[in-house]
Amino acid sequence: MDAKGQLSAEYLLLTLVFLIIIGSVTIPLISNSISDSLDVSDTSQVSASINSITNAVGIVYANGPGSKRTINVFFPSNGTLAYNAENSTIYMNVGLLSQNNTKNKTIDANVPIAVNINNATSKGVSKGNYNVTVTWANGASPISIWLVPS
Repeated sequence: MDAKGQLSAEYLLLTLVFLIIIGSVTIPLISNSISDSLDVSDTSQVSASINSITNAVGIVYANGPGSKRTINVFFPSNGTLAYNAENSTIYMNVGLLSQNNTKNKTIDANVPIAVNINNATSKGVSKGNYNVTVTWANGASPISIWLVPS
């Protein structure tokens, strides 16, 4: 092999080694970034859904007994929507993809009155759209929240 051919082969080998090193460093970083951004997206969508429900509860509460409101919300992941009477909050735990679903983030929002959450399925909330009906029966307490998959 002449000098030019050897120089070209060494240049190609050096370029290949450089690409392997860059690839082995950047691919894990990109994977972590994607997981983190999906976590942010899921938690913000759950937060928007819970805030929509609590706003509907507030409107029904402001309108008084006998009022009703129906909204549509989207839950990006499976979970259980629940009410904490101690803090007067509606909450849902969201599994974090960046932690391999071993850690949860609790998303919650305050409601002005006690509520009773009724889910159409016994397994809790699964990923998808739901029609949420918030009803305050005449003089009855608490306000009822019905989740029905749409």
